[in-house]
Amino acid sequence: MPPKKAVSTKAPIAILLPPSEGKAGGGAKPGWRPSNGDFGRAFAKQRAELLAVLESLGGGDAKLLGVGGRNLEEAQRANLSLLGSPTLPAHQRYTGVVWDHLAPSTMTAAVRRRASESVLVISGLLGLVGFDDPVPDYKLKIGASLPTVGKLATWWREPLSKALNARLAGHHVIDLLPNEHRAAWTPTPDAYASLRSVTFVEKSGKVAGHDAKAAKGLLARHLLESKSAPDDALRAWTHPRFRLEIREASPGRS
Repeated sequence: MPPKKAVSTKAPIAILLPPSEGKAGGGAKPGWRPSNGDFGRAFAKQRAELLAVLESLGGGDAKLLGVGGRNLEEAQRANLSLLGSPTLPAHQRYTGVVWDHLAPSTMTAAVRRRASESVLVISGLLGLVGFDDPVPDYKLKIGASLPTVGKLATWWREPLSKALNARLAGHHVIDLLPNEHRAAWTPTPDAYASLRSVTFVEKSGKVAGHDAKAAKGLLARHLLESKSAPDDALRAWTHPRFRLEIREASPGRS
């Protein structure tokens, strides 16, 4: 058995988060283009293809988008006007429980800089999104299946993994993704300083569900604020309801 790789305490951290289903409205110009953001050059072709599919579907139906009534109409309208639509930075566009408890608007300048360098989001429409990337209003889950494309997590896996693994090289990676988002990424942990996948567990031992979203946002905030090594920061985190189950990637995991 090869010796266990020493874990650097000085390597930068990367925190993987999901987007939110709910999104803040509005935004500013210049309008959004598929080539926008840190990963725009890598994913412009894929993003443009998804725009074309959504246009052919009239923005998507209730089954695809998972909403109905007025929410469906608003989602369709957003999906049909993506090109050139107003944008917000990802940390302002994404709302919902995880992002509310990450609370980017209350970060100090130093913590916000670290978030800008560290937080990466896996998105059904955009592939990968940085903390400050310009993001349009849209509705498309990573678990959705589209005509000619199939399940988005599978469709994205090869190009997304290539780009994400290049970005994660040499980083301490903290994976806070739901399983449907993890399905879009094939890690190469031997290239990272470390990889830790985190699951939230009730005190009873039951794996937590939706109720852990707030805790996930709080943990991400804790990691960004901590001056300790990532493993020490994970061990130091406490919550009145949940504990962390931390899985360390095995050498050669793919």
